[in-house]
Amino acid sequence: MNKSLVVNVIALLITVFGFLLGNHILFTVGLFALSGAITNWLAIHMLFEKVPGLYGSGVIPARFEDFKRGIRELMMEQFFTQENIDRFLAGSGGNAANVIDLAPIIQKVDLSPAFDSLVTVIEQSQFGAMLAMVGGTEAIEPMREPFIEKMKESVSDISKSDEFNQILREELEQPAIMEEMREKVSDIIEKRLNELTPQLVKQIIQKMIRTHLGWLVVWGGVFGGLIGLIAALTNTY
Repeated sequence: MNKSLVVNVIALLITVFGFLLGNHILFTVGLFALSGAITNWLAIHMLFEKVPGLYGSGVIPARFEDFKRGIRELMMEQFFTQENIDRFLAGSGGNAANVIDLAPIIQKVDLSPAFDSLVTVIEQSQFGAMLAMVGGTEAIEPMREPFIEKMKESVSDISKSDEFNQILREELEQPAIMEEMREKVSDIIEKRLNELTPQLVKQIIQKMIRTHLGWLVVWGGVFGGLIGLIAALTNTY
């Protein structure tokens, strides 16, 4: 239900009935209520829409660039500061693995080159001749998959060790790394904000606050009616 429309209709009906019935008090209450409701409705409308001849209307779409700049500054200066990143890492109990889980990444890594390198090392070592006697590299090819699986398990275990996490955290907290992280985050935010249009910004804000702004019209009508009642009773209008 559109609260703004309901309040304006009720105020208009009170004004009309007061006029038709010759009821001075009813007419004044309705007129003041209609004035308060329409004024607040127009003010809300002017936030989002440009009204010809009314300076300052359509302020949200008109200040679209300021809105984007404000979001970017809020994100970078309030959320992605070096202090907040340090606090985030510290909040993980000093364990970087709680912040960055490397296990899924390790599982996706192709470790076949590691096995190939191992085979090359064996071939070039004193065991190369022995390997040739038992069929060469083809003899150990069946070991490729078990080797890769064990390697992934070992690397995953290493990534969860305290020593590894201490090294990882120290690297992440280096000023150069921290600044690079902030630059990448800033770039992501900048690209997303550049996709926004004045119309989209208007829709986002309307969606957030339109329901609450409707109450301004309601209370504008209520207080306008009360002022009208006082004015009618005191004959000061």
